[in-house]
Amino acid sequence: MQKRIVRSCTFFVLTILCAHAGVFAAAAQESTPAPPREGITATFAPIVEKVAPSVVTVFTTQTVARGLTSLPFGDDTLRQFFGGSPQRQGKQTLQGLGSGVIVSPDGFILTANHVVSGAEEVMVGLGTELRKYKAKKVGTDPGTDVALLKIEEKNLPAIAFANSEKARAGDIVLAIGNPFGLRQTVTMGIISAVGRGGIGIVDYENFIQTDAAINMGNSGGALVDTAGRLLGINTAIFSRSGGNQGVGFAIPANLARDVMQSLREKGRVVRGYIGASVQTLTPELAEAMKLKGEPSGALVGEVTPKSPSEKAGMKTGDVITSVNGKKIGDARELRLMIGSMPPGTKVQIELNREGQNKIINVELAEMPAGAAEQDTEASPEENAQPEKATVFGGVAVADVTDEIRNALNLSKDIKGAVIAEIDADSPAAKAGLREGDVIQEVNKQPVKNAKDLVAISKRLKPDEKILIRVWSQGRSSFVALEPK
Repeated sequence: MQKRIVRSCTFFVLTILCAHAGVFAAAAQESTPAPPREGITATFAPIVEKVAPSVVTVFTTQTVARGLTSLPFGDDTLRQFFGGSPQRQGKQTLQGLGSGVIVSPDGFILTANHVVSGAEEVMVGLGTELRKYKAKKVGTDPGTDVALLKIEEKNLPAIAFANSEKARAGDIVLAIGNPFGLRQTVTMGIISAVGRGGIGIVDYENFIQTDAAINMGNSGGALVDTAGRLLGINTAIFSRSGGNQGVGFAIPANLARDVMQSLREKGRVVRGYIGASVQTLTPELAEAMKLKGEPSGALVGEVTPKSPSEKAGMKTGDVITSVNGKKIGDARELRLMIGSMPPGTKVQIELNREGQNKIINVELAEMPAGAAEQDTEASPEENAQPEKATVFGGVAVADVTDEIRNALNLSKDIKGAVIAEIDADSPAAKAGLREGDVIQEVNKQPVKNAKDLVAISKRLKPDEKILIRVWSQGRSSFVALEPK
């Protein structure tokens, strides 16, 4: 234990030295102290005194069966920081610890969903004296990792919200929470980046990244600006050790507030929905699709039958480039934009279809629970043959038999050739293809079975980049494959 503490203290000292290197350098060159520069403050104590009472401790209790608490974290795992006490045998009661932020005088509290997920009892502790109150879960939203709690108390010190859209990399921020149970701990840093996504924590990612020290127990706590306004809800860190390494993430205040309002009014989050599976258009995919210009937009891998997208005329292979005139850089931006709009909203979507621009009008539906949208009659299945054929070098495929369909949980409308074996060193494996994936199209030519795929592969040019549409992990997407 002493060794761990010493290392932590050493790391802390090095961080402070790095953060203030410019100040020390200036002091070495001048015999008298330089006057404070405009906009730089010598202390954040008034801000902390104002904000700290709004940050609470969240205690959770959960009963789990043996084996459910064993999580195989590796050295490079992205960890959500939720302190707990995992037990090893039989049914055990887990005591969890996190943070929360008071957002209204009458007892509404924002926290991270993973702090209270699965909890049978939630208690909230206020102030340094830790006055405890039983909390009710008003609603949770795993898609953004936001949860809203309510305690029966009045005249609470509610925090003010900042406009997180105005947050910029380089802005000074303070993180306030309860790391390792140390109540209302304050750390300082800057915003390292805004609009972080593609991390894989939740479905709707638009994180504020910060180097303010964040550790286990900080989850659900406040990230505030130098005016003491809430910029974000701390939710996760990148870490090899499980402790702070200067890469933390917070849910932007604007997103948290929108989710909070929906949870407060409806008990759930209602999102807009177009009914299309999309992925980011990469340079490799753009080249394989023979699209000119800088690759940008969301590539449509699948259009759900009877969805708003299908009704508006959207097709697989379309690239969504803008919504209501606002440019779409990637799939994450599209998901955030559509998800933030209420059902019934009419949007104008600009598409790139085989190099030609096209505009369609889509009326958003409500996002189905679990996004389980497939509801279509399947055509009679082709006669399936179990023998395998090798294509693309290092990839063996087979027909989708009834046995394979059941094993992979494929609906009857999924046609193609299933990858039965794949060489781990092959170009296909390096492009992301795996055993069990179903190849549906090659260079926009439909694949009904293994025989189709073999025939198409024989017609490919040796140096031609191949555009493959593949069904994998419950959805269709595109893969650009270099044959060599």
